[in-house]
Amino acid sequence: MSPFQPLALYVLAGFCEIGGGYLLWRWLKADQPAWTGLLGALLLVAYGWVATLQTTSFGKTYAVYGGVFVVMSIGWAWYIDGFRPDRFDVIGGLICCAGIGIILFWPRP
Repeated sequence: MSPFQPLALYVLAGFCEIGGGYLLWRWLKADQPAWTGLLGALLLVAYGWVATLQTTSFGKTYAVYGGVFVVMSIGWAWYIDGFRPDRFDVIGGLICCAGIGIILFWPRP
């Protein structure tokens, strides 16, 4: 299996979870219509399903996804919310990327 396949699934899961959470947030906090919350809930269900497509164990899948979620959340905040990450956000994101790489791709005996 190509190393890009699990990464693509993690990114897809990230879009489903962050996008779903964002839509629920907009519905409940920004007075958006109910369909916004429903779409958010459906995306959160899709996130749970996409995560099961990984070939690793539940714990390892969610450990790696935690790092992906942090990095994607910083990107989402920057692109969607206009939050400008500072150097500490970037350093933290890079540390998460290193952890993702070690957990997912480091050769095992």
